[in-house]
Amino acid sequence: MEKATIIGIDLAKRVFQVHAAAKDGRPVLRKKVSRAQLLGFLAKQPRAIVAMEACATAHEWGRAISGLGHDVRLIPPIYVEPFVRRQKNDAADAEAIAEAAPRPTMRFVAVKTEEQQARSMISSTGASTHDPTGIEMPSAIAV
Repeated sequence: MEKATIIGIDLAKRVFQVHAAAKDGRPVLRKKVSRAQLLGFLAKQPRAIVAMEACATAHEWGRAISGLGHDVRLIPPIYVEPFVRRQKNDAADAEAIAEAAPRPTMRFVAVKTEEQQARSMISSTGASTHDPTGIEMPSAIAV
């Protein structure tokens, strides 16, 4: 197999679609990989840019994939959409992600740490440091 320089992954619940491309953009691999197999599969690949659509689970995957030595890029879904050439499905999405990621003007989302992700979840759910009864929580407990 020719060396893939960019790997686009469409995340799903059980089976992920992987699209790997060479430096010139030619596809070198199209494969379905289960959730349990993904990190093992990527560990066997040479260092590459690994791109995914930015979503809540993409940050966890991004941290794990970065640990394997890959350069992780998260792309907002709205920026991937114009690159989907045919009907919307997992394989087409993975290909579009791989095509969008190397663009010099592409905007990316930084991979959040666990702490940043936890704070984001708390702020998005409207949780506060105040108890509903009006009693302020100790600062050691407050996030």
